[in-house]
Amino acid sequence: MASLPNFIAPARFDDPAAALAQVRSIYDTSVAHLRDALQRYVAGETLSQHVRACYPFVRVHTDTVARADSRLSYGFVAGPGTYETTLSRPDLFGDYYLEQFRLLLKNHHVSLEVGTSNQPIPIHFSLAENDHLEGSLDAARRLLMRDMFDLPDLAAMDDGIANGTHESSPGEAQPLSLFTAPRVDYSLHRLRHYTGTVPQHFQNFVLFTNYQFYIDEFVRLGHETMASGDSDYVAFVEPGNVVTRRAGLPMRPGDDLGAVPPRLPQMPAYHLVREDRAGITMVNIGVGPANAKTITDHIAVLRPHAWIMLGHCAGLHNTQQLGDYVLAHGYVREDHVLDEDLPLWVPLPPLAEVQMALEAAVADITQLKGRELKRIMRTGTVASTDNRNWELLPQRTPERRFSQSRAIALDMESATIAANGFRFRVPYGTLLCVSDKPLHGEIKLPGMANHFYRERVDQHLRIGIRAIELLRQAGVDQLHSRKLRSFAEVAFQ
Repeated sequence: MASLPNFIAPARFDDPAAALAQVRSIYDTSVAHLRDALQRYVAGETLSQHVRACYPFVRVHTDTVARADSRLSYGFVAGPGTYETTLSRPDLFGDYYLEQFRLLLKNHHVSLEVGTSNQPIPIHFSLAENDHLEGSLDAARRLLMRDMFDLPDLAAMDDGIANGTHESSPGEAQPLSLFTAPRVDYSLHRLRHYTGTVPQHFQNFVLFTNYQFYIDEFVRLGHETMASGDSDYVAFVEPGNVVTRRAGLPMRPGDDLGAVPPRLPQMPAYHLVREDRAGITMVNIGVGPANAKTITDHIAVLRPHAWIMLGHCAGLHNTQQLGDYVLAHGYVREDHVLDEDLPLWVPLPPLAEVQMALEAAVADITQLKGRELKRIMRTGTVASTDNRNWELLPQRTPERRFSQSRAIALDMESATIAANGFRFRVPYGTLLCVSDKPLHGEIKLPGMANHFYRERVDQHLRIGIRAIELLRQAGVDQLHSRKLRSFAEVAFQ
């Protein structure tokens, strides 16, 4: 027998707000049950039975194919049948869930069923953001937790739905979203670890970079924006959850809990926050495709509207100059980190909305147009490799492959970020800046590099920010492309 919270029976809803309220009630009751038991356990109490609580679920059943009069690429199930998913953190995802519920009700004209699932909430995922109760336990009582509570189960967290490899068992409901609740919770915890900020601060537009210079400039712009007192951005958040409010705005509960960390996390994140969460998050992913995959694996559960790679690259054509921009419209994937999840034969299409925003942003910031704009920005294929010293390989085989692919630039992250955007249905784009030309004898030298960074980073970052402003103005409805949706797609965006 297990100690369970009071049972909340499944119920049907035709109102999305009422359905969300039921999700909140089930989740809050479950989490309160787990936290109470854990507090007693940490205090030394001997628990007499296993303690368990489960996630809420939402389910929809339809006997017809949706005839949705909508330009959206989501909000309806693939065909007749029963579909469901477990849900977590309605405090964080409340607006997102409300929109998904609203579209399902509008497009299918059937009730939503909300109830308690049979998927246990791991005890670690029930803790509040600043709780670390298990840290005070000795080794013996930490080991005993396995008998008293449910721990994270990786079998409930695989990416089979996103990868298109999931097959429902006979009689089992089909998936309603890309991620189950345990998978979401797992990534929320990983985000805190890797970026040094809690998920609540992440915004719906994300910039990635592979150089600290961009972060330094973003921090400068963030503090400058907060000091101006005249901006749509209401806060700037740095690692350690250090919050700076815009001039004239009062501090909010929890703002004073942040502290500058003794050392930066592996992939620090910085957030220019808007009230509608349509601000900008910037993450320094460092160098290499492993980091690029890791961070996008986890940010994807937040369902951002778009992510864009801004970084440096090697120019592969002799006609390019240091400081030129490269707008990727195709990718050569030699990063190898996603080969098991997304076959190499899958093309990564350029997304017109993102491409047009990036090109327009370059024109706006540089004040160039026509042939002058083309002189500093080329559109072409970007190759990403997992071998930083590809130039040293014998027989010049990488050089031959890059030439055959018509690649005009090379880096170690862009194809990974684009591939995970495709895989997780997150609109993506890449704008790189040529910082060296190793095939043509122009390699980075300390003095030259420092001069280059000072001259180009500010402009490149402002282009990225301008592109996000243009995407925001165009509206989310225009951004979530059908190109990223399969023919048997889940309903949730």
